[in-house]
Amino acid sequence: MQTLVSDMAACTICKGLPLGPRPIFQLDAEARLLIVGQAPGRITHHKARPFDDPSGERLRNWLGVDRTTFFGDPRIGIFPMGLCFPGSGKGGDAPPRPECAATWRAPVIAALPQVELTLVLGRYAIEWHRPDLKGKPVTQAVAACARGEDGVFVLPHPSPRNNRWLRQNDWFEAEVVPRIRARVAELLDHTPPV
Repeated sequence: MQTLVSDMAACTICKGLPLGPRPIFQLDAEARLLIVGQAPGRITHHKARPFDDPSGERLRNWLGVDRTTFFGDPRIGIFPMGLCFPGSGKGGDAPPRPECAATWRAPVIAALPQVELTLVLGRYAIEWHRPDLKGKPVTQAVAACARGEDGVFVLPHPSPRNNRWLRQNDWFEAEVVPRIRARVAELLDHTPPV
């Protein structure tokens, strides 16, 4: 894992990116919880820290962990489908660069044997981690994994852009978030918030 982390941190396979390559992830061989999303956004690129924004605040709330735990506990891994900000596209950020997943995904997943819980955010992450849900609407994908029975929960992106979806699907925060919090608390050996 140390070699992979070093190699990923130095990766430049996407030299043509608008802001240049800057791989952003958080991985340790001790990871038991793996958060997989799309790719870092512009703010994350500049801060060089995943989920250090309003999306991260909501995600930490869903997990029932504080900032110190989220960023400092080696049992929490963050591994997006694309490690670098892909640039802007139509209606938001461009999709993650496919060569990133092709290069890093399988070796990293193989080097994380202790992962017991995976939280999947976004279409590209769903397609890789839950190919059976490829092409399904977010609501259907989230509902299909609402119990996390196979160690995977699909989540809507915690971005403030999804406030409308969360209002329309209040069952997610009422029913699914407590399950996620309980499972995270179990993995990290702490008491979940009420």
